[in-house]
Amino acid sequence: MYFFYNIAIYIASFILIIIAFFNKKIRLFVNGRKGVFEKLESHFKTTDKVIWFHCASLGEFEQGRPIIESCKHKFKDHKMLVTFFSPSGYEIRKDFAMADLVTYLPLDTKYNAKKFIHAVNPEIAIFVKYEFWPNLLGELKTKKVETILISGIFRRNQAFFKWYGGWMNKSLKAFNHFFVQNKVSQQLLNNSGFKNVTLSGDTRFDRVNDIMKQDFVLDFADKFKDNKATLVAGSTWAKDEEYIVNYINAFAKSDQKFIIAPHNIEVKELEKLKRSISKKVVLFSEKEAIDLSSYQVLIIDTIGLLSKIYNYADIAYVGGGFGAGIHNILEPATFGIPIIIGPNYKKFMEAQTLVKLGACRVINSENQFEFELNELFNKEKERKEKGKMARKFVQENTGATQKIMNYLGKKLSKKIS
Repeated sequence: MYFFYNIAIYIASFILIIIAFFNKKIRLFVNGRKGVFEKLESHFKTTDKVIWFHCASLGEFEQGRPIIESCKHKFKDHKMLVTFFSPSGYEIRKDFAMADLVTYLPLDTKYNAKKFIHAVNPEIAIFVKYEFWPNLLGELKTKKVETILISGIFRRNQAFFKWYGGWMNKSLKAFNHFFVQNKVSQQLLNNSGFKNVTLSGDTRFDRVNDIMKQDFVLDFADKFKDNKATLVAGSTWAKDEEYIVNYINAFAKSDQKFIIAPHNIEVKELEKLKRSISKKVVLFSEKEAIDLSSYQVLIIDTIGLLSKIYNYADIAYVGGGFGAGIHNILEPATFGIPIIIGPNYKKFMEAQTLVKLGACRVINSENQFEFELNELFNKEKERKEKGKMARKFVQENTGATQKIMNYLGKKLSKKIS
């Protein structure tokens, strides 16, 4: 199987080059990897002490961010490298100030793995949540590089735990330690012979909880809200927006406000969304020199504001549940807001728990969305009670960062001494 894996990687690299001519995201994926080794060689010397973080995409980066920032503050004589697999992560965080270099991870060929580890020579390699690249992990093990997984999550249906997944399970032996989110993950690893496992929880709880310690005041959002009950719909896709727009056009009352932050902020799509709304609507980019309080709908046509905008929500709708899966529901939860999501949430432990607690409501149809939103708009007391449940859930699940940092502190202090 390992032989076929390596063949597949080479075939995929060739196919991606062809697809890149017709697909913008794949073009970023391919072109972004050009010159990676030159960047590594110009940023890192053989004498540098490097802590390497790998994140699949933006969501994993946000999970790893508390550890990256803590390492930057605690281990000042180390350099920080952050790599991404996906353009959606790299393009947004390529200028992340806490890292000495942010770059793409080369495709997992044997040649690339050897060249990458030689160029970086990491003291510690930290993988966030998942992405298990056999050649890279094999090279890390060969070079005896301390390798850990943080915020890891495993499921019974993964190849590692199937009869045909022995070769993938072997890759896990490169990890010196696993920090996992839940008991199921811990048990699966234990049953496969891995005892180097700590049930630490999810670092995202620490990340979103830190938002409460920052300045999250947004003057424009305050002016728009105008002390009225507000729905903030974050990371929405077409199906989410269809339900939201239909509700606004048919049922929105004058004392209700709506902020929509779409996942896709291409100009054509935003203009289409704006035209579909019959109420008074404005784009974030149009906010200057106007009376925002006179508008009922605000569309956010930029990135990086959503986590703070949730502070102005009375109700949150988190998109993605009618597609590949919901986006981050911990951000609205940390502000103590009841949440509505679509049906595809079963892979997300935090969503499952919030649904069981009653702080999060699941909708499967437009009629159900209308019903749930009306309930939350009209029942202020119930709305606030559910919001308190969400906030309490976040507070009770912080602490993963400290457990991981304790481990890293011991490992690095041993190497220094």
